[in-house]
Amino acid sequence: MSIEQSPPSTNAPLRAIIAGQGPRTAASYESELSELREMGITLREEIAHDEDLLRQKDEVIGQQELSSREANHRLLNDLQLVVSLLSLQSRKSADAETASQLTAAASRVSTIARVHQRLHKFDGVRSLALKQYLVDFCQDFSMLLSSDRAIAVEGIEINLPSVTGIPLSLIVNELITNAVKYGTGRITISLEPVPDKGYALSVCNDGPALAEGFDPAISNGQGMQIIRSFVQRIGAELRIGRGDSGLGARFTVLFG
Repeated sequence: MSIEQSPPSTNAPLRAIIAGQGPRTAASYESELSELREMGITLREEIAHDEDLLRQKDEVIGQQELSSREANHRLLNDLQLVVSLLSLQSRKSADAETASQLTAAASRVSTIARVHQRLHKFDGVRSLALKQYLVDFCQDFSMLLSSDRAIAVEGIEINLPSVTGIPLSLIVNELITNAVKYGTGRITISLEPVPDKGYALSVCNDGPALAEGFDPAISNGQGMQIIRSFVQRIGAELRIGRGDSGLGARFTVLFG
């Protein structure tokens, strides 16, 4: 007669006995549960601490954004006040030449206010169309220049996260300012794709070339320091060369 054998038990205590470890006792189970409870308490405390830190971080960011908006608002109000005072003095001036100069000054300050407002228009926005943004920005900026200085924006349109697009626009602002200060003639801004590099944003101007051996990495000029800071912030690369005609300068920011 064959004797039927029972299937192997999957019971943990039985396995422990077979392995020679002896049966689990109630005390061992209680000890294990106690450790698990302590681990759960510790984890909950750590999670609560992390959540508190996140709340504090959000509060600090919110306060910084509020302070930034208030500062921008005060600056725009101050600029508008200057425009009003210049316009008032222009209307009161009996000398036509003085009145004309005051009116021109009021126009320039008003344009500065618009440029500043446009720079901060996309604060808090997730993305922006970079080329159109630069076209609008340069239209305002060109009003500050003499009639013989033209600013052209060429190339493709790309949508960028604002964390990249806004620093790029600020870089362009500094490069245009430098081009106006040191260069002559036409200023060209181009935005093109670059194989294996992402994109190239260039600001080129005619006029005298840069000094031999010019190195932006060691330049003490405030403008170049600002440019370097923003280039590093977005993980980009700054290259410098001659303009299209072999004169002037071309500043190119490579970014991905």
